[in-house]
Amino acid sequence: MNRRSHRLFALAVAAVIASVAQPVAAEGAKTFTVAYIAPSLDISYWQWVGYGAKTKAAELGMTYIEMDSHNSPADQMTNVRTAITRGVDAIVMGPVSSTSTPPVLRLLKEKKIPIAFAGIGPQPGETDYTSAVTANNFEGGKAEGKFVCALAKERGGNKVGMLSLPQDRENAQKYLAGAKESFQADGCELVQILQTKGLTVREAVDQANDLLTAQPDVKAIYGMYDEAATGAAKALQTRGLVGKVGLATADGSPTTVKLLREGVVQGLFLQEAGGQGIEAVQQVYNALTGAAVTQSLPLPLALVTSSNVGTPEAQAKLKRVYPPSAGDY
Repeated sequence: MNRRSHRLFALAVAAVIASVAQPVAAEGAKTFTVAYIAPSLDISYWQWVGYGAKTKAAELGMTYIEMDSHNSPADQMTNVRTAITRGVDAIVMGPVSSTSTPPVLRLLKEKKIPIAFAGIGPQPGETDYTSAVTANNFEGGKAEGKFVCALAKERGGNKVGMLSLPQDRENAQKYLAGAKESFQADGCELVQILQTKGLTVREAVDQANDLLTAQPDVKAIYGMYDEAATGAAKALQTRGLVGKVGLATADGSPTTVKLLREGVVQGLFLQEAGGQGIEAVQQVYNALTGAAVTQSLPLPLALVTSSNVGTPEAQAKLKRVYPPSAGDY
């Protein structure tokens, strides 16, 4: 073989090797797309879940899209179908309700698309999903129940009221079960439960006033979501009951952190909204890349009080709840 033929042969071999290797390289370099489907982006909590999801997606090199279900199961299903049409590889979802999830799961199983729930899990008994990244609602509800009961007893009574999430959500059911266990063990009476319909502060103000009017012996209020505490705080301030009626809540926000520092709220059981988005994206990415996944991933709810809110540990937890752009820690 002359020099020119040898050179052409070498080039041909190199081209064959490149053509064989190319699909492997392309496979390794694939950019996955993840859709975050929120129940309502009017609610700051779900915006913060999205912030965590978007941040983690960028870190993993994933394309991120965001969709709003407007608290409608029908819109939620439309969003899922639209996401599939757009060719997403995975979905992270805060469902409108746990009971709305079975048709979503059936469709995604058929399409072989992994889904991780954030904040709210699927309907009990469902198993065809990648992961549910929630708060440890039962243990969190139990811890908050114990804390609220102690607040009531410090104020000379044992009657407590609750501003609750809708009880068609599995997280709300677990919160309530945990709280009831603590109330029974510690000798407190849950005299009234009011469920939110819109998760607004205005509604919570009205419900807190209704509770305080109907149950004048209530010595503490258990908030199951952030707006509950904000609304209850306004009612207590208007009625001159700050300090006379204890108040604690799950979630946490710049508003309730401020109320905590001012002594209107006595305890925040932090739900890591941003952290749930982060971990949910990680779980679907693991599913897409063949790494191990954790189907049930309940994140602990850390208690923050006015005495420890400034500690490095509390500040680190707060930074997994909401982004710096939302407000002060």
